[in-house]
Amino acid sequence: MNTPHTPAIPPSVAQTPTRAMVLTLGLVAAICGLIIVSAYEGSLSAVRDNRRVALERAITKVLPGAHQTLSYLALSNGAIEPANSDDTPVGALRFHAAYDTTGRLMGIAAEGSAKGYADTVRILFGYSPPCACVVGIGVISMRETPGIGDKILTDTAFLANFKSLDTRLNGELKALANEVKTVKHGTKTQAWQVDAISGATITSRAVGRAINDAAQALLPRLVPQIDQIQKAP
Repeated sequence: MNTPHTPAIPPSVAQTPTRAMVLTLGLVAAICGLIIVSAYEGSLSAVRDNRRVALERAITKVLPGAHQTLSYLALSNGAIEPANSDDTPVGALRFHAAYDTTGRLMGIAAEGSAKGYADTVRILFGYSPPCACVVGIGVISMRETPGIGDKILTDTAFLANFKSLDTRLNGELKALANEVKTVKHGTKTQAWQVDAISGATITSRAVGRAINDAAQALLPRLVPQIDQIQKAP
C-alpha cells in the first residue's frame, strides 16, 4: 500500500521591507551627491583659474601689450563698477579694461555673439578709446565648417578689417555713428564696413553683427564714463 503523497511546501522567501529599501536608496543617493558636490567644490578653484588665464590670453591677443586686466560692469543706469564675481547681473554688460605697464588704460575687450552657419559664433574684440575703433578680434567659441568658416581666424585680408574698424558714437553718444556692417567681398568702401571672406560670407556676417550689437549696447554706456577707469586702481 502506497503512502499518500504530501505536496512539498515551497520555502518562504523573506521580503525586503519597503522602508529598508527606501533608506538604502536614500543613503546611496546621499553618498553619491556628497561625492559629486565635493568633486565640484574641489575643482572649482582650478576651473576658475583656468578660465581667468584663458581670458587673459584672449584679451592679450586682441589688445597686444596688455600688462594687467580688470573686469567691470556697465550698468543700465550708466554707472561703471568693478565686477567682483563671475556673475553678471541682469541688465549689466561685462567688459574688461586692459592696462599697460604704467597702469594707464590701453583698451577695452568685450564679448559679442551672433548666429553663424552652424551655430553661434562668440568673439572677443578689442576697442581702442583714442581712435574709437576696434583693433582686433579673437574667437571664443564656434562650430563653423572647418576649412571654410574658420577662415575668420586665418584670412589675413579679413583680419585686416579689425586693425581700425570705425565704431565712433554719434553726437548724442547714444549709438554708433555708423552701423558696423559686413559687405560682399571686394566692395568695402567705408571704415565701418567689414569686407567678407569669399565663400564664408555667413560666418563673416556673424562677426560683423556680433561687433555691431555688442558695441551698440556697451559703448554708449562706457564712453561717457571712461575717465573713471583711465588708471588701474
